[in-house]
Amino acid sequence: EGWGNKMDFIMACIGYAVGLGNVWRFPYLVYKNGGGAFLIPYFISLVLCGVPIFFMEVSLGQQLQTGGISVWEIYPILKGVGFAGATISAILNTYYIVIVAWSLLYFFYSFRSKLVWGDCDNYWNDFYCNDPALQVNCSAPTGYFCAANGTFLNKTLGESPAQQFWENRVLGISDGIDNIGGLRWDLVGCLALGWILTYLCIWKGVKQTGKIVYFTALIPYVILLALLIRGLTLPGSSDGIYYYINPDWERLKTPTVWIDAATQIFFSYGVGIGSLISLGSYNPIRNNSVIDTVIVGIVNAGTSLFAGFVIFSILGYMAYEQGVDVSEVVDEGPGLTFVAYPTAVYY
Repeated sequence: EGWGNKMDFIMACIGYAVGLGNVWRFPYLVYKNGGGAFLIPYFISLVLCGVPIFFMEVSLGQQLQTGGISVWEIYPILKGVGFAGATISAILNTYYIVIVAWSLLYFFYSFRSKLVWGDCDNYWNDFYCNDPALQVNCSAPTGYFCAANGTFLNKTLGESPAQQFWENRVLGISDGIDNIGGLRWDLVGCLALGWILTYLCIWKGVKQTGKIVYFTALIPYVILLALLIRGLTLPGSSDGIYYYINPDWERLKTPTVWIDAATQIFFSYGVGIGSLISLGSYNPIRNNSVIDTVIVGIVNAGTSLFAGFVIFSILGYMAYEQGVDVSEVVDEGPGLTFVAYPTAVYY
């Protein structure tokens, strides 16, 4: 069994490498590490680590025509590396599918006539919710906003409706580790649906997968383009873009910036877990994998940069609405994307 054609393999690699790491993880790491300064160690890690290892793994699978575990039979003492990679892949899937479940929950909520992450009129909102509609007829002192209960609160304490939907409704963050809460049945259903969709995409082998990835790999670009156009039309978007491309050179002296850049490359390319070896094993043995690697590398890095412009144009608008700096608009963390994208959809 092999790929139907060369393009199937390239699209499968793009679909594998381009994903949550680009549109979810990359923007929040840029936000966390001082904006444009993060891009320098990112591209250095891409050239020195990401592309060479990607090429090596695809070539191993292609030349030996075998998967990520059995490939190590060429040097049996390292066979444990294959099992370790498979174990890591299984562990990664346990939380990767949770992110898919969160996304599916947003997807189902988007079919409501009223998008619930756009205002502060929901049961999960508290008085820290900074509703832009409420500020229109409000005469709060400089540096303050009008809370729903009629009081004035410092703008640095305010949270956008999208952020409260994410933290209070989707995550349901409790007041402490001693209160773990119960099962969230809506998320349980989305989690099950995520696994079912994954199974349906792969159950007939690589020939079917090679066709499905044409949709799964291309549709994100259509959505990102629509969000970027919308984001750039919002007031304050230029401030967010400036924060994104303007490097804070002092941050380059911080080791964590370089560590985050390298780990992002490994995460985005999915190296070291055997998947690329398996994908390469379905190639003809004489396939030119150098060209494939360069294409995937350019598309992967380009998508990350593109997603960054989308996210930061929206963050600039959110900072404008809340009257704070871009660096203070939301908490730096994995939830950044789940706040920014819904905001763009609403406004």
